[in-house]
Amino acid sequence: MKKQLYILLFSLSLAFPTMAQQKDTTASFSLQDAISYAQQHQSDIKNAKIDEQIAINTVKQTIGIGLPQLSANANFQDYLKVPTSLLPGEFFGAPGTQIPVKFGVKYNSGVGLELNQLLFDGSYLVGLKASRTYKELSVKATGRTRIETTVAVTKAYYSVLVSNEQLSLIDANLERLKKSLNDTEQMLKNGFVEKIDVDRLSVLNNNLLTERENVIRLLALNVNLLKFQMGMTVGSSLTLTDKISDVNVDKTPVIGTNDVYNKRIEYSLLQTQKKLNELDVKRYKSLFLPSLSAFGSTSANFQADKFSNLYDKRFPTTVIGLRLSVPLISGGQKLYQLRNAKLESLKTDNNLINLQNAIELEVAQSQTIYLNGQKSLENQKRNMELAKEVLRVTKIKYDQGVGSSLEVTTAETSLKEAQNNYINALYDMLINKVNLDKALGNINY
Repeated sequence: MKKQLYILLFSLSLAFPTMAQQKDTTASFSLQDAISYAQQHQSDIKNAKIDEQIAINTVKQTIGIGLPQLSANANFQDYLKVPTSLLPGEFFGAPGTQIPVKFGVKYNSGVGLELNQLLFDGSYLVGLKASRTYKELSVKATGRTRIETTVAVTKAYYSVLVSNEQLSLIDANLERLKKSLNDTEQMLKNGFVEKIDVDRLSVLNNNLLTERENVIRLLALNVNLLKFQMGMTVGSSLTLTDKISDVNVDKTPVIGTNDVYNKRIEYSLLQTQKKLNELDVKRYKSLFLPSLSAFGSTSANFQADKFSNLYDKRFPTTVIGLRLSVPLISGGQKLYQLRNAKLESLKTDNNLINLQNAIELEVAQSQTIYLNGQKSLENQKRNMELAKEVLRVTKIKYDQGVGSSLEVTTAETSLKEAQNNYINALYDMLINKVNLDKALGNINY
């Protein structure tokens, strides 16, 4: 995933250079500032907030089902052919025949109001509770997005800090190596060393320059990745105010607590999902209950054979009543819907148990990796200091004529390798710290 983001950001930087120049702004951020900025500008969080509003509207929509429903209607009819019915001839003194008679008038019109009010529906009452739980679920989903954003921003921020530290070490090496190269070149002119001694140091210097260019490009890419995670435009200028030394790395072993489940947003989300499953079971049970509603309507009808006389006379109608609906036979659909809802609830119970085990495993793994990373960082830091001392002593011996340039070159190479190992251990340590905080539920939203 990280490589894909690198490729994406690199492609954007090539495809839209003018856009980046037009949107060039400058900002300085500490880690907490970067996290706060991301919480306001990251697209995923914005969408999560929109989902919250959708959930709120869904709750209001569900409430509206139980409120009075009022509708108005109007109609106009022009009978081009008035309906005709056949009546027995006995009514007209012609037994044994059927007489066609037209019933109705050419023009008809009507206006009316209709009111419906739900009095009792078990599925509505359960659905009302479920909609509120759905709102709770959306809020927790936003919290999960906030936590994921915090983790992503923190890791990206640490990547930039580590790249800066790596660049500082390379610059220090280049400064020292440049002085050694100049001194060796001067000694070559005076005939005290051979040309191969200068060549060895030149190779090291060229390798360091190449590595420095690579680190600078990687640093720019890490900064763009940080901007991306923060929701900042890639063309903006970003300056970090925190340093590696500002990062608080706890050197004491971390002991997991029994309360870690309740601190994990994933567990809380699954608990809310369990509530929804239980409400779903109640909803399907309520479908077996009757529903009751009240209704009322009033209307006015107008009839005439001539359009000009249509609205001269009004024929009003008003009715009120109750409507009871009792489910009898549904082909077993409701029964199997209820059974499936119960099975879904059982699946959620199993997922909760599995998540508990997964959290325990994640905490144990994160602690082990974190503690191992502490030891590795301490060892690599000691190795780096030893490599510096070895190089110092080797150079003194070389300057005094009792050592060889090959020993100096080897010591320089060992120091560079030790520094690279230190940088890798430092990066792993910082990332492991974030992973452990996330596993313990210490990253809040």
